Amino acid sequence: MSEPVRSESLVDIVTKRLEEAIVSGELAPGSRILEQSLAASLQVSRGPLREAIRRLEGRRLVERRQNIGVRVAELSPGDLSNLLVVREALEGMAARLAAQRMTPAEIDELERLLHEHADQEELRDGKAYLQASYDNDFHFRIIKASGNRQLEESLINDLYDLLRLYRARSSKAEGRAQKAWHEHVEIVAALRSGDPDRAEAVMRDHIRNARLSVEQMMPPAAHD
Repeated sequence: MSEPVRSESLVDIVTKRLEEAIVSGELAPGSRILEQSLAASLQVSRGPLREAIRRLEGRRLVERRQNIGVRVAELSPGDLSNLLVVREALEGMAARLAAQRMTPAEIDELERLLHEHADQEELRDGKAYLQASYDNDFHFRIIKASGNRQLEESLINDLYDLLRLYRARSSKAEGRAQKAWHEHVEIVAALRSGDPDRAEAVMRDHIRNARLSVEQMMPPAAHD
C-alpha cells in the first residue's frame, strides 16, 4: 500500500485500497488501524482515510472498540464456524435455485470467469485464490442468478464482505487454492446439468471444505 493515491475520487480509492489490504491479509484480522501511519503510507490526509474507515465499518470489515480504537474485523473460532455453517446452507440453496434458472449463456459466462481466474499467478503457484469483488466473484454470480431476493439480502448485503475476508484466508491453506478452483469447475458442471439436487450438494461440499480449511488454520490456543 506504499504507492501514493492520486485520483479524482479519493475516498473511493482509499476505501478500495484498505479493502484489498484486509482481504489479502496485508492487514490481518484483529490488527489495529493506525490512522497516522496509514495516512502517511497512502500519502493522503486523515479526512479521506477516516471516511473510508467509516465505510468499511458499515460493511463489517473493521470494527470500533471503546478504549482500543479501530481494528480489522475478527471473529472468534466459534462465531466463525457458525457463520460458515450458515453460509453453507444459504449458498447451497442459491446453487439449487440457480441450477433451475440459469441460461446456457449465463453458465458459459461463469465458465469464462473461471478461465480468467485460472490465469492468476498466485493460483497457478498454489499460494492463494483471490477473487475481485462482485461481478468477478464466482459465488456472487451464482447468488445473483438464484433470483431470490432474501438470499441476496442475507449473502450480499449482510454477509458478503465479511465472508470474503475468510474465503480469502481459507484459499491460502496448503493445497486449497487449486482444489477450490477445481471445485468451482464441478459446480459449473452441476449447474449446466440443470440438476438442483446435485448443484446444492456440490456447492455445500465446496463450502464445507473451505470452512474446514479455515478452522485448521486457527491457532490452537484461540479455539473456544
